[in-house]
Amino acid sequence: MNALILFGLFAFLVLIGIPIAIALAASSITVLFINWGASSFTLLPDILFASTAKFTLLAIPFFILAGVIMEYAGISKRLINFAHVCVGHFKSGIILVTVITAIFFAAISGSGPATVAAIGGILIPALVKGGMRKESASALLASSGGIGIVIPPSIAMIVFAIVAGDQLNVSIGRLFLAGVIPGLLLGIGFIIAAIYSKKKDMLRFSSTDAQEEIAATTLISERKASPKEVFKAFQEAIWGLLMPVIILGGIYGGIFTPTEAAVVAVFYGFFVGVFIYKDLKIGSIYKILYESGTQTAVIMLIVSSASLFAYIITTEQIAESMANSLLSVSSNPIITLLILNVILLIAGAFIDAISAFYIFVPILIPIILYFNIDPTVFGIFMTVNLAIGLFTPPVGINLYVACGIGNVKLHSISKAIIPFLISAIVVLLLITYIPAISTFLPNLLGVK
Repeated sequence: MNALILFGLFAFLVLIGIPIAIALAASSITVLFINWGASSFTLLPDILFASTAKFTLLAIPFFILAGVIMEYAGISKRLINFAHVCVGHFKSGIILVTVITAIFFAAISGSGPATVAAIGGILIPALVKGGMRKESASALLASSGGIGIVIPPSIAMIVFAIVAGDQLNVSIGRLFLAGVIPGLLLGIGFIIAAIYSKKKDMLRFSSTDAQEEIAATTLISERKASPKEVFKAFQEAIWGLLMPVIILGGIYGGIFTPTEAAVVAVFYGFFVGVFIYKDLKIGSIYKILYESGTQTAVIMLIVSSASLFAYIITTEQIAESMANSLLSVSSNPIITLLILNVILLIAGAFIDAISAFYIFVPILIPIILYFNIDPTVFGIFMTVNLAIGLFTPPVGINLYVACGIGNVKLHSISKAIIPFLISAIVVLLLITYIPAISTFLPNLLGVK
């Protein structure tokens, strides 16, 4: 009965447009009140405080702040330029530039929407100029932004490690390293899907009266950049490229923890922006702090509300009963993992990754333990599922960011996103059934 009220009320509130954080809190408080009466409200401060008063969570605001600083510092335009001089001369080179830049920026921001916002304003017009429709170009940016929570450092992985850490031995450093190959595979899949979409767009244009338009906007040829130009672009981008190297190198070298790495990233970004790139002005500090503070407040509100939801799932033994129900459907790990993929893909289309971790990790951990699945593989499995949710209609936040930048309608981009969803799901299935894709790098480097 508690499970029905909890999930039923949550689903109803989400469907009528109530924000996720409020829906999580309202459904949780309702169940608490039904079970314990007014006295249950005395539990709320303790639960909410305990959920947010964790040292590891400090990494979230600092990584957000570092990403915003690097955006204001002009890192995105330098990364785009570097990628362009390296691969822009290839056929469909602008597609390669888009995905490579998304991967670069993902390794700085750790956020999907931030990646789309930072590079979309430059690259969507360039993609259109290169022969793609605005809808396809926007779809490529929305999907590429999903790599932001898979490539390290990843805010989503930090949250997963915190949620699962009470029951599983989860290393953030190992998770970060495990996300590299899956993130690159997603990038390759998006390149293939984008090339297909571009060819389809070109055929569509050639069969209508828009031939003159496409002829006027297509980049017919791009000369190959000289070694001198490549080196100059590399010099300009090197300070941005060094940020993930410093972050990950410091973590794996045992110099600092992931939380401390986030603080180092903030000071490094500020130094580069003010003293090297000189694009970061003192007058921008208020905007940077306001923007990062707003993003952090939203995330922490979700974390506290979702923690309350997870508390009820655990204490009322809802997680155990739901896990047993899933296992009763099939004891075959192949079938069970396929079912979990479907559930997470649907959930990711309606709720954000952080909420999904708090809701589903307690439910899925008994299943993971039953099948003896590596916690690292489980973490990457969930993260990729929820990364796909970022660009899945109807609520994928990357879609809305890309729509705003590309000036396209949601229904139009929802059609254009289909090839990218298919390619991402193929990669997801590979990650699901070939655990070595996630564990190869951590095992190779001996990261526990």
